[in-house]
Amino acid sequence: GQIVAEQLDPCIDLKPDLISLCAGGNDVLRPGGDPDKIADILDNAVAKLTDTGATLLLFTGPDIRDTPVLGSIRGKVAIYNENVRTVAARHDAIVADMWALQELHQSQMWAPDRLHFSPAGHQRIAAMALDSLNVAHPLDTEIVPAVDERSWREARKEDLQWAREHLAPWVLRRLRHQSSGDGITPKRPSATPFAQTKPNDSLGAGDSAK
Repeated sequence: GQIVAEQLDPCIDLKPDLISLCAGGNDVLRPGGDPDKIADILDNAVAKLTDTGATLLLFTGPDIRDTPVLGSIRGKVAIYNENVRTVAARHDAIVADMWALQELHQSQMWAPDRLHFSPAGHQRIAAMALDSLNVAHPLDTEIVPAVDERSWREARKEDLQWAREHLAPWVLRRLRHQSSGDGITPKRPSATPFAQTKPNDSLGAGDSAK
């Protein structure tokens, strides 16, 4: 709902060639989240974005099979993903399928909160998105599985620590209909051109650019 209310019109005003939309995951995870009703909101948004003529890229949710607690609502995520694919087919959009990324079952693909992706996870998803668009890229997609050398006791101790630091606050926010992003301003609130400056190779030791 926030994306539709706050981001759709500014996106359309940009007259984009490509629109990527990854949305609905937090709504599905919330208690009482209905994957069908959420998909209806997505469908209406995509219908409006289709009129721009831009290429549309829609993301499914990841397979949370091995995620503590959240794994219990894996079926809701699967239903939502099927709805995403249906919306994509209806509006001729491209699907970036995170559910199919088996690499995301590796622990190093997730941040310490086990709710968000790590830098390595984001890079793997970025590579998958580029592959979905048939865009060549140099991103490394080889993932070496991490070997879990913890004892059972050590693993359970870390689970308890994770539950205190991350799971309990997350559950409380869901019950209060709050987001961890509430009150946080965006790094780039306005849609402006992004340019990355390259290092000045002509500078010598001790020189500086101003």
